Amino acid sequence: MGASLCLTDVTVSYGRHPAVHHVSGTFDSGTLTAVVGPNGAGKSTLLKAISGLHPVDSGRIHVGEHGAGVAFLPQQSALDRSFPISVLEVVLLGHWTRVGPFGRYSRRMVEDANHALSIVGLDEFQERPVGTLSTGQLQRVLFARLLLQDASIILLDEPFAALDRRTTEDLIAVLERWHGESRTVIAVLHDHDQVRAYFPNALYLARECLAWGPTHDVLTAENEQRARTMAEAWRQDAEICERP
Repeated sequence: MGASLCLTDVTVSYGRHPAVHHVSGTFDSGTLTAVVGPNGAGKSTLLKAISGLHPVDSGRIHVGEHGAGVAFLPQQSALDRSFPISVLEVVLLGHWTRVGPFGRYSRRMVEDANHALSIVGLDEFQERPVGTLSTGQLQRVLFARLLLQDASIILLDEPFAALDRRTTEDLIAVLERWHGESRTVIAVLHDHDQVRAYFPNALYLARECLAWGPTHDVLTAENEQRARTMAEAWRQDAEICERP
């Protein structure tokens, strides 16, 4: 079910200022990988580039299996909660690629949406407007939508930020469900204890790749110090590095 994802000398920028610099490596099929690093390290930018939401300046992003789907969950701060839409309607958007803008949802699709809400612990929330939900409830809804997308590669940008412990534990169970189905899961996280507890692999990003591999080899005091030192030296007006 999973798919490998290969980055070859990937550089991504905003207005010619570097955000991700010459990153190469492979997320193996079916792996669970945390992307860590200081603020401004390019973590969210990397996920946007992988999902196709931000252009790559140079290098290549290659999905190993033809036709493998990629699902992306951005940070909640990037979402508009004022749009008048129900919980069930949000979850059904997970079927968007199958029905398009003018298609109709089948009975089976609605049943699958209700089942996804049950998995995330929101059985009776179908008709609730999303604008009335708490932060944790909304994140559960968005995880339910991801369940319907049935993607081989799942990208999560700070999926547990500002959530209570119970919600975090329930959503980590969904994440482990994906891992058990051999999907490739990549998540930006700040809590290193969570990374050590649930993510076998990690990528330490400080615009450049500091380390990539087994979590116990990546989350070291030496790498944390290197990341801090690099972050203190960053210039917002720096030009993109040009390599021959």
